[in-house]
Amino acid sequence: MAVGAPRVTDPDDEETPRGDGRRPGATAVRAGVPALAALPLALLAAASALGWYVRPSADEWCFLPRIRDHGVAGIVEQFYATDNGRLANGLLVGLYGKFPVAGHQAYAAVSAVIMLGLLWALTALLLRRAGLRAPRGTALLIAGMTCAVFLLATPNTYKTFYWPAASVSHTLAPVLAAGAALPLLAARSRRGRIAALVTVALAGAFMGTLSEEASVVALVVLGGAVVLAPWVFAARVRRTVRVWALTGMAGIAAGTLLLVTSPGSRNRRERYGAETVSMLAPDSLVTSLKLFVRILETVLTTWTYAGAVAAGVLLGLLARRRPDAGPAILLPYRPLRLLGFGALAFLVCGYLCTVITYPVFGTRVLTTERTWNDYLLLYVLLLVAAGALAGRAVRRAGRPARARYGLAAACAALCAATVAGLAAPLYDLGGDMRARAERWDRQDRFLRERAESGAEAAPYTPNSVSRMLEPFGGGGKRQWPARCVADYYHLDRVTHGHRIP
Repeated sequence: MAVGAPRVTDPDDEETPRGDGRRPGATAVRAGVPALAALPLALLAAASALGWYVRPSADEWCFLPRIRDHGVAGIVEQFYATDNGRLANGLLVGLYGKFPVAGHQAYAAVSAVIMLGLLWALTALLLRRAGLRAPRGTALLIAGMTCAVFLLATPNTYKTFYWPAASVSHTLAPVLAAGAALPLLAARSRRGRIAALVTVALAGAFMGTLSEEASVVALVVLGGAVVLAPWVFAARVRRTVRVWALTGMAGIAAGTLLLVTSPGSRNRRERYGAETVSMLAPDSLVTSLKLFVRILETVLTTWTYAGAVAAGVLLGLLARRRPDAGPAILLPYRPLRLLGFGALAFLVCGYLCTVITYPVFGTRVLTTERTWNDYLLLYVLLLVAAGALAGRAVRRAGRPARARYGLAAACAALCAATVAGLAAPLYDLGGDMRARAERWDRQDRFLRERAESGAEAAPYTPNSVSRMLEPFGGGGKRQWPARCVADYYHLDRVTHGHRIP
């Protein structure tokens, strides 16, 4: 550079020291990000701790005796041959059901750590591959807010987060699917790319036998990556991304084929009348659309999802081009088009998931909120992306530093308000869970004592939380799963009790 020539800096890098040091605002931001990240992390820790009060219920009354008597292989075989055909689902159920009550108590904490870790790694690798850097703790903040909103903004947090049988199918499943992209983002060599292909093929097959709804979402997203690669990815990685996406789709197709041809899947369709109610019938398609619109009304009017947008805006304001970064693999130079594609993918996924669940649940799709989670993760990630692009646009528009710091402070306040808004109903739910756990433990001791004394029958009092199914529900009219409760306690039968001993 010639002497006296002006110093050239990255136009995106507004943290270049001027005068005698770094701007005070930038220093405050660097200190504030880790503190802000601590809020959703503390909320997740508290939510995980409440898992201590989870006890078996609903389907798990039937899973646990099978696992006890036949092991994990036994429940996998039952899922494939009798229940629903979901081999991977049976495996995960067997892993936590191998430790009956303790497995239920630990599930929330273990699954939260897995989901938070995957989302943290995904955020960090996306920033790196985009050639961006951000203050320490930013990726953890984004992952923490995403995870907290995804798990706790739902209308029924218990069935989303605490009920293991539902979580492995509809909550953990989409996060595992997103985690399959990590090897591709981390690949730096031909061997790394091959490992990424093997991983996504295996993950796709696993997903195909874990959750039909999560598989649909993954197929739509991967198909979009294949078609939209020229608008999203740099030319040098388009072929790699397309091959990777097609490999994942092939894996999902293989797993789904294994599932739908299984005896268990056939039994499930017959049990719920899905053989006579076609999901492709015009009436089913129209009704599914109406139901999905009503689901959207609930989702779009849940204000706590705004926390994901606020976290994204902070990311857009704070992320800068790394001085040593090579060419980025992402090309977000058409943000409105990119967001449009993302919104379309979410709507398509949500509608298709409603279509395939309608023959099983009917209009109860509206109250079976756990089935929404398969596509709600995509919704939350889309909100974060929208916020990030908005924050980036504000930063590139050359707004005064005071205005940018003011916007950052407002977003931080919204993140804090979101955490508080999620904490209040969680506290109430925790009280209900604790009360149920105390009643469950008393009844558990009573039934075990009756079985040990040689009794053939014993009274069982329904003990529900968050609309969970229990024996003798509906005023004693619904028997299921009373037979399974009797098996669990080695009794011949249980009768309808009216008071927990």
